[in-house]
Amino acid sequence: MKRRSLFVLFSFLFIVLSAQKEGTIVIDDAVRQHYRQEILIPDIPGYVTLKCDFHLHTVYSDGSLWPTVRVSEAWEDGLDAIAITDHIENHPKKMPGQKRAQYDVALPSALTANIILIRGGEISRSMPPGHFNALFVKDVDALDLPDVMDAIGEAVKQGGFIIWNHPGWRKQQPDTTKWWKEHDEIYRRGWMHGIEVFNEKEWYPEAIRWAMEKNLTITGNSDVHDFYENYYDQGKYPVRPVTLVFAKERTEEGVKEAMFARRTATLFFNNLVGRKELIEPLIMRSIKVEPSHFHEDGYAYFSVKNLTDIEFTMVKTGTDKSELPERTVLPRRGTIVLRAKQPKGQTVSYTYNLENVLTGVEQYYEYRITVK
Repeated sequence: MKRRSLFVLFSFLFIVLSAQKEGTIVIDDAVRQHYRQEILIPDIPGYVTLKCDFHLHTVYSDGSLWPTVRVSEAWEDGLDAIAITDHIENHPKKMPGQKRAQYDVALPSALTANIILIRGGEISRSMPPGHFNALFVKDVDALDLPDVMDAIGEAVKQGGFIIWNHPGWRKQQPDTTKWWKEHDEIYRRGWMHGIEVFNEKEWYPEAIRWAMEKNLTITGNSDVHDFYENYYDQGKYPVRPVTLVFAKERTEEGVKEAMFARRTATLFFNNLVGRKELIEPLIMRSIKVEPSHFHEDGYAYFSVKNLTDIEFTMVKTGTDKSELPERTVLPRRGTIVLRAKQPKGQTVSYTYNLENVLTGVEQYYEYRITVK
């Protein structure tokens, strides 16, 4: 009886294994699951905060990727809007059949992924005046003109938004970041609307100063040519560089209106740069201080919560005797507990500079902690 049971068992296993060898076996879980990693940055009163990258390249100029892959990357990285801005002149590679079709190639994927795709191109000239992105244009081919002023003027005529790209790019300005007379002329004509204060892995204090002094829209973009994950260390910096657009609505028209109204900031590798009137409401919705939850020996213990994907570096100002730490880091999506020497029942305020939040050149946002 025992031998018969073993025979039946081995016969069953033989049939199962034989069946598996004869058919096609599909291992579905070997294929990577695609998912979107949201960037946690709050809206501000009256506006929705959109995460955007307005400077991307594809195989239609000197990039490595097909336009649809740029859309897929943007969706997975939590972006809301992108502009593919391939170089207009002197293409290193010529795509067969079509001169500039990257927007049309990418659009179906963008619509499917609910990514706002903005038509654009990069006017790429030697310095001066350098490179300029033209966004929201209707006909990129029409910008391919010998004279740079004619090219920029045509973009403006089409309703385009003009950004001076990487003004301190070391390949064009290796010794100093300079504003040339050519930039004066473009600015005087009202043809320079924005400026990159960050590009790829560089940021430019001079560009922050110019943005504030000349009332230019602040942008920061990746200018990525390779696969994003191949080039950047996402383990160290999980949030990619973005222009934050504070729009009335999540549409292309909403983005355009906000850009021309200068309602932007930029977040790059844990540095946040913007005008104080926009940074302040953003910080107020990003950090939450809880009422003190415990008192002992004259000390109040309270929690500080970070509701964002921005890691804040806090440096104490003034000469208060609260015994709060002089410097502390508030981790992204994290909570820390602080203690301050404070009599029970009193409400006291403590002031910190947010060292990675700039509202001007070396102007750090001052954050006040109020503890009850």
